[in-house]
Amino acid sequence: MRKLFFLVLAAAIVSCQNSENKENTGGQESTAVPGPVPDQSDMVDSSQFTSIEWLDSDKDYGKVNEGQKVEVAFRFRNSGDKPLVIFSVTPTCGCTAAEPPKEPILPGQEGVIKGAFDSNGRIGTNNKTIHVRANTKNSMDHNLNFKVEVEKKK
Repeated sequence: MRKLFFLVLAAAIVSCQNSENKENTGGQESTAVPGPVPDQSDMVDSSQFTSIEWLDSDKDYGKVNEGQKVEVAFRFRNSGDKPLVIFSVTPTCGCTAAEPPKEPILPGQEGVIKGAFDSNGRIGTNNKTIHVRANTKNSMDHNLNFKVEVEKKK
């Protein structure tokens, strides 16, 4: 599991270097889409798929001072009847770090995807996305979005 986390982290950093300038676009939505992340989700038995209900998937964290780290969190509930497994959590920018829950989320239980945004050098409006891959019906891919307005240090 640790190897997978570090592999996903490395992929996020590399992809961020290519899309970072597009992401900090003064309020415009980014068109950067993460590429496929190697994980074990392709080997999942579809009979083990479940459903996810995002309790919040879009957040606005308002204004922060440059250099401040912003803790982000997205809550969800396993609304299906099988354990929910989050295979990967991939931020689209190196200024954001996030990690999946360490254990499967049982049916009816809630979980959180936690992350952090580093506002250093990111003056202006920042629209960021965290790509989540899970054993969910209809689509295994989910996007969590957040916005932060970074003000220059005084």
